[in-house]
Amino acid sequence: MEKILFAHRGMSSIAPENTLSAFTRCKGYGVKWFECDLDILKDGTVVISHDNELDRCTNHCGSLSQLTEHDLQSIDAGSWFSDNFIGEPLPTLDSVIDLINRLELNVNFELKSYSSNPKTATLLIDNFLHAIQKLDPNREIIISSFDPNMLMLLKEKCPGLPVACLFDSNSIHQDWLTTMKNCQARYIHPQNDGLTKEMVSEFLKYGYKINVWTVNDLARANQLFNWGVAGIFTDIAQDFPDRYKR
Repeated sequence: MEKILFAHRGMSSIAPENTLSAFTRCKGYGVKWFECDLDILKDGTVVISHDNELDRCTNHCGSLSQLTEHDLQSIDAGSWFSDNFIGEPLPTLDSVIDLINRLELNVNFELKSYSSNPKTATLLIDNFLHAIQKLDPNREIIISSFDPNMLMLLKEKCPGLPVACLFDSNSIHQDWLTTMKNCQARYIHPQNDGLTKEMVSEFLKYGYKINVWTVNDLARANQLFNWGVAGIFTDIAQDFPDRYKR
């Protein structure tokens, strides 16, 4: 069975997370998949960022929801990480799709939760679906979210897209299967912490493919693959042997 490495937020231990530089480095290390997080600006522009707030990974403070695409010109998303990345832009989804097509990479897009704001949730999904029309048909994608409502809305609008339900250790309780069925999910993405062989066997029994987050230990990754998981998300994809990158 193929073992998939997802570079978590790109090659995030050697380049600033969720940037074009972090995604570009996947190609040089033979990593075929990366994961990134989608959020939306005030004007509807879809951008790549894990946090809604700017202060952790840029040279600005404030909320993404107060910005427009024009404001991105003044934001540096790389100088916090290293002098080598001064001037690194906060990427738009359109720029990432161009990169995916050019470098022939595959991607897991994580939709941020907007369950308390249905209008924003709908706009994010609509603009995401419009943008991915430009993807090369040979590229593979998975769309994941912690928010089942986001995934159900996505499937209503585009039933053919493969989706994954994200679970942390506290949320993967007995009704996980109901959530998976409601979302018509093909993949389950459980947290590494607390994940047992018995849980993996249960997921496999129902025919789901399993991608585990976030695994930064090679021995643990090997154990998970031997249990039957399909993939892992990792911050250190560059450290894995080549047999995981074929």
